[in-house]
Amino acid sequence: MGAGSNRPVLIAGGGIGGLAAALGLAQKGIRSILLEKAPALGEIGAGIQLGPNAFHAFDYLGVGEAARGMAVYVDQMRLMDALTAEEITHVDLREAFRARFGNPYAVVHRGDLHGVFLKACRAHDLIELRVSSEVTGYDQDGASVTARLASGDDVIGSLLIGADGLWSNIRKQVVGDGPPRVSGHSTYRSVIPTGEMPEDLRWNAATLWAGPKCHIVHYPLSSWKVFNLVVTCHNDAPEPVAGKPVSDDEVMHGFAHVHERAKEIIRHGKNWRLWVLCDRDPVERWIDGRVALLGDAAHPMLQYFAQGACMALEDAVCLSHVLDAYPDDYAGALERYRAQRFPRTARVQLLSRAIGEHIYHPDGEHARLRNAIMSAKTSEDYYRDLAWLYGGTGLGD
Repeated sequence: MGAGSNRPVLIAGGGIGGLAAALGLAQKGIRSILLEKAPALGEIGAGIQLGPNAFHAFDYLGVGEAARGMAVYVDQMRLMDALTAEEITHVDLREAFRARFGNPYAVVHRGDLHGVFLKACRAHDLIELRVSSEVTGYDQDGASVTARLASGDDVIGSLLIGADGLWSNIRKQVVGDGPPRVSGHSTYRSVIPTGEMPEDLRWNAATLWAGPKCHIVHYPLSSWKVFNLVVTCHNDAPEPVAGKPVSDDEVMHGFAHVHERAKEIIRHGKNWRLWVLCDRDPVERWIDGRVALLGDAAHPMLQYFAQGACMALEDAVCLSHVLDAYPDDYAGALERYRAQRFPRTARVQLLSRAIGEHIYHPDGEHARLRNAIMSAKTSEDYYRDLAWLYGGTGLGD
């Protein structure tokens, strides 16, 4: 990476994206120091859906076997009408899907997946992990970049990767576009022991119940020990919230109008926590000299395409690839990374919003139109629709 290449790459943020970036760089022989603001490395949250493109990235990053070992492989993506409790459509995710895309569709516990990456990073002598090290900003010159820490310490590196999430301090300096956009959608998360999930709904499927201004998602996790339950309503929530404990009554308030069978699922949830969803408009400015953004710091998106973690993993793959391919031209490498990743991630950001509006939450005629269009499609039709997304590793293939 030209001047300063004997120095490590600095990575701000120890989530899945930051760890994946460190691992990708290490596989190319590039040393990194990962700087995480929390006092310990870990992930909160529950389930996460992984398309085949995530497994392409796992394989590239050398953790494919470990990731496969703790995933639950669902047989279907299933779309239910939350008002009638009838199936609208489903997509078969078994042999034909795997043959088409070369990898499965699965669900995992976010903490389990983070653990796979953390273990791999700890085992690699090119990766240094530091906690209690919040990067508040940076300075750079022609030869290096200096990360400024909240503690007052400085860390010098060849490059700085901002993988510090939705509220990224690095983005504030690279883009300066203020706080994220509040969607007005409130998401409540719970985990239900499998024995408490209604027996007739213990489907091996990533299931979506879509209703007017609300939806319910559930699927099995952690070797079928629990079901992940996520319910969302568009209630015009005015400000961001992350992980706040809420009462059962508050959760049920947004679902009074759905079918009793759908309500029954929600009643089994306990210890609910609230998130108010945020995203940003796509922006092309991800690079500032020796600094680049990755994952939610670059392209935060709503959950409706289940691609947030997948896009961060692809970013890590692409970044390690270009830095290896152009070792003496960091500026050219970072520009290639941005040019490859921006159109794809922007498409997913905007489609995530559109899916929320047109599939998850429509009402009346809009919902009937959704049902008619989606029920008329075969699994093969859906495979064609998703080929652009699931078919690659993030390297432009």
